[in-house]
Amino acid sequence: MEPMTTVSPSVEYGLRAIGVWPGTPCAILFKVFSISSMVVFQIFQYRYAIVNFGQEDLMLLMDALSVTFAYTLLLIKMIIFAFNARLLNEIIVRVVMDWEECDISDRNTMSKMAYIVRRFSNVIIFSHTLSVFLYAAGALVKQSGSNQTESRELIVQMELPFEVQSMPIYVAVLITQFLHQSSAAAMVGVLHACGQIDIVRQKLSEITRKNIERDVTEGIIKTSIVQHQRIIAFSKNIETLYSNITLIQFVSNTLVICCLGFLIVIVINRCTGRHDDVDKVRVFYFVMSLEAFVYCFVGEHLSTKSEMIGDAVYESNWYELNSNQNRDILLMIVRSQKHLTLTIGKVADLSLKQFADIVKASASYVSVLHAMY
Repeated sequence: MEPMTTVSPSVEYGLRAIGVWPGTPCAILFKVFSISSMVVFQIFQYRYAIVNFGQEDLMLLMDALSVTFAYTLLLIKMIIFAFNARLLNEIIVRVVMDWEECDISDRNTMSKMAYIVRRFSNVIIFSHTLSVFLYAAGALVKQSGSNQTESRELIVQMELPFEVQSMPIYVAVLITQFLHQSSAAAMVGVLHACGQIDIVRQKLSEITRKNIERDVTEGIIKTSIVQHQRIIAFSKNIETLYSNITLIQFVSNTLVICCLGFLIVIVINRCTGRHDDVDKVRVFYFVMSLEAFVYCFVGEHLSTKSEMIGDAVYESNWYELNSNQNRDILLMIVRSQKHLTLTIGKVADLSLKQFADIVKASASYVSVLHAMY
């Protein structure tokens, strides 16, 4: 039977779609196609934003910019994953190997955490998919309510170099946009792969605590040290892969949340906004906020869990061991005092405090824009 892992099928499909999952056939073709098509979409999106920059409908411009920024963030993530495919492969292989090598007692602990992580990643993917459906439904409802073929609505606002008046061309563009938006939803699940570090950390924490609280032998101490070094190396790989991504993520999220918050304020003040417009903006706002929250929560959870190794070792009967074993145990305590962290571009640590700062900054920007409007 294939061993269970914490990587959900939806995350695996998203990784395979962009050619970075280990063993994906024609991986280079998948990478080139996904990135090149995203670049083309971005050109049309920014072209639309530039053309409509001086228009009076500020709500339409903000709506287009928020989606454009989210798309830009996704494109940058895909490029980073493509150039760091080998590092991502090492992370995934390490997770799979941990599941294959664990015993029954460890598997029970890992299964509980895996259930939480996989459910959490599926919630994120579902929320993004719901946002896509709301945008698609809004475009189709507007189109069905108008008999004019010259003003067909698209899911993502773009300035295309060709007309979409004819129904076949319009349907083709609409389907292409929907597929790209669905891929964006699946890619968010990849970001939740940093939750794997919590699974490995939990496993090592339980093993260290359980084995040291027994009669600690030299073999158990050596095994604990090896496992501790493994989780440190695993955390460094996660940090290397996601450091730049989180920096871009937080800059983009601040801009997008600012635009979406401004849209909500405009709709409420006008009191004439359609309910479907309000709903899709609210869902998109929730999704972008949730994405930033996941990063901050995982970073703080990792930092807290990494300190538990030192606590578990300190609470054991380490003072009853011989001098050589005491030296090894004390080195583990000292190393654990330097807790593991995930950073925002090596500028600041990911924590819930950083998430609160983002929300405060976004609220301040919305207040300024609202006062100017």
